[in-house]
Amino acid sequence: MTRTLPSLDGWLSQVGPAAAVGALTDMLDCGVVYCIDGAGRILFWSRGAERLLGFQASAVIGRDCRDILRCEQPESLCGIAEKVAIQGQALEIESAGGRIRVRRSGRAFFDDQGDFAGAVEVLWPESGTAAAHLTEDDETLEFHGILTKDSSMKQACRVIANVAVTDATVLIRGETGSGKELVARAIHAESLRRDKPFLAVNCAAITPTLLESELFGHVRGAFTGAVKDHAGVFQRANGGTLFLDEVAELPLELQAKLLRVLQERDFIPVGGDRAIRVDVRIVAATHRSLREQAQAGRFREDLMYRLRVVPIFLPPLRQRPRDIGLLLWHFIDVHNTIGRRRVVRVEPEAMKVLTAYPWPGNVRELQNVIEYAFAVGRDETLQVDELPPEFREERPLSGAPQVSLVASLPDEKTRIRQALAVTNGKVEEAAELLGMSRATFWRKRKSHGI
Repeated sequence: MTRTLPSLDGWLSQVGPAAAVGALTDMLDCGVVYCIDGAGRILFWSRGAERLLGFQASAVIGRDCRDILRCEQPESLCGIAEKVAIQGQALEIESAGGRIRVRRSGRAFFDDQGDFAGAVEVLWPESGTAAAHLTEDDETLEFHGILTKDSSMKQACRVIANVAVTDATVLIRGETGSGKELVARAIHAESLRRDKPFLAVNCAAITPTLLESELFGHVRGAFTGAVKDHAGVFQRANGGTLFLDEVAELPLELQAKLLRVLQERDFIPVGGDRAIRVDVRIVAATHRSLREQAQAGRFREDLMYRLRVVPIFLPPLRQRPRDIGLLLWHFIDVHNTIGRRRVVRVEPEAMKVLTAYPWPGNVRELQNVIEYAFAVGRDETLQVDELPPEFREERPLSGAPQVSLVASLPDEKTRIRQALAVTNGKVEEAAELLGMSRATFWRKRKSHGI
């Protein structure tokens, strides 16, 4: 009896070539895999392509790959038809989050007459990370939990690393949610005090009476309820680092006591009569300008100079557009490992909304938005409907004088066109004129083909 050897072609005919290709590429979701026919039209678009580039398969199948990727070498499918095979070619292409740098490998196929019949191509982000698809070709910097591609943030990290090995007092200036405590912890971790305590106090979150006790401690009997001695954070942080968040909110009477600690390295607990010496490095932070606070009489000028020996400025997230996508995928990856839901792609419309949003709450708000999306959604695609209400709801109409004219126009498409005309194409102002969020305006503009 003759034994029939198994055939790959026969097996593929049983399971289906599309199912086999799909299963194979699903195992390579950190890269982009797609197939094109002889005319360059996309026949197959992998899950990794959806995730890394932000374009869903349903939106690209049947379209010319050059219209989707907009590669910097458009001639003859970037040359693959002539070269037969390409290995590791550097290329710049389009993604839902902007232009990105990738490495490209491909294999061309030809029919019996020798005519180009199509190709299979693979794209890899140059940095090799899952989040690299939303950033330009600069290297990602990971520094004690700080993740960035932004040049100003990288410069801040260089200052952090340099100043950390000294004992200089540092003042971190940045908006709420921009990562001030993360920077303070990085300074401590890079310092010679890294094996000593790191303690943090939010000066705006504690009443002035309790704040004094929290900072400097108290002795038994100092006030009603003081039934025993209490060591404050200055004493508990001895030898280490003390982070004073929102230091601009410190009451004037406590500012004098803080100045003494910085100058004399000692303090007297509440109700005490004996000074306690400490060796503590101070890292302070604020979202306000201490100079303006001093000019307004709300902050001691001498303390300001003591605190801002080395000032470090953290740019808000809206000024770091390349970091939005990077941090977005970082938080998605974190939730993928700790929760029941796994997100492998972001709907292109959701990506556009997220990248256009001004992020007033900065990185913390972005983190909360991703947590919200994971909580309300269930499938592998993060959709715009899973974003918080502020990404979808319209605002009350602006009081600009042109509102009545624009609002009286007969249909929404005309109103959007007129709003753009009135504002000289400024999207944010046009959205405000129509009482929409920027994200809603962008979505409606796209639906009307404007």
